[in-house]
Amino acid sequence: MKIKLIQYLTAVALMAGMGLVSSGVNAEEDRSAPPQANASGESSEELAMKLQNPVANLISVPIQNNWDFGIGSVDAMQYKVNVQPVIPFSIGDDWNLITRTILPIIHSESAVAGGADVNGLGDIVQSFFFSPKAPVGGWIMGAGPVFLYPSASDDALGAKKWGAGPTALLLKQKSGWTYGVLTNHIESFAGTSGRQNVSATFLQPILSYTTKTYTTFGLNTESTYDWQISQWTVPINATVSQLVKLGQQPVQFTLGGRYYPEKPNGGADWGLRFVVTLLFPK
Repeated sequence: MKIKLIQYLTAVALMAGMGLVSSGVNAEEDRSAPPQANASGESSEELAMKLQNPVANLISVPIQNNWDFGIGSVDAMQYKVNVQPVIPFSIGDDWNLITRTILPIIHSESAVAGGADVNGLGDIVQSFFFSPKAPVGGWIMGAGPVFLYPSASDDALGAKKWGAGPTALLLKQKSGWTYGVLTNHIESFAGTSGRQNVSATFLQPILSYTTKTYTTFGLNTESTYDWQISQWTVPINATVSQLVKLGQQPVQFTLGGRYYPEKPNGGADWGLRFVVTLLFPK
């Protein structure tokens, strides 16, 4: 059942990708014309820039497919689907609350010869950003708590710990460029006894450029420092994204690759990424 669920999500992503070709809607639109606005009055260019802002006032649902290769002594592969809904809420005239949830569904091949593969749900991470509606001095800001939920369906896929900590974002957007940093730190405070405590810092410097044709070229790291074992895991990601419309539905497709210059012993060497992001402008 778990394998079928992973296969289903992959099929949905692939069918959406094929829809980009078969529909032909806006795929070949006249780029010399003014940017077209959606029902909310926002242009495609504005939506493309909002997608580079983790605390934008925009409902989106990225379905992020990740493949990592070269794991362990047998060069095993791990496939992870991160379902990542982003939902903003207005709280007064000046502030938004943005929730960002990461729900991982994992297929992990055994990293040793003769071992068993593992499939299922991983631990959920959920962030809450309080963000001013207007940039402060040109900077987009957000901060709040982040939580770790022990939702893994198998001991091998999660920490079996409850965790919490702070998260923050500092970002600037100008002339198509987006640059800044997203960070959080999680400490475990409860959970299964006998399992290693969680003490991890996440650091994501962000750099991207969005063209007038709604294509975005991105470069970032999604680095984690594990304080329990004093070890960095540093994937460097390079991506290219394209915003299109399938009928009236704006969708962004992302392709990318990554390399791990720093990792634990037996960690992945390199990986691939394919993302389908559904947008729901207000």
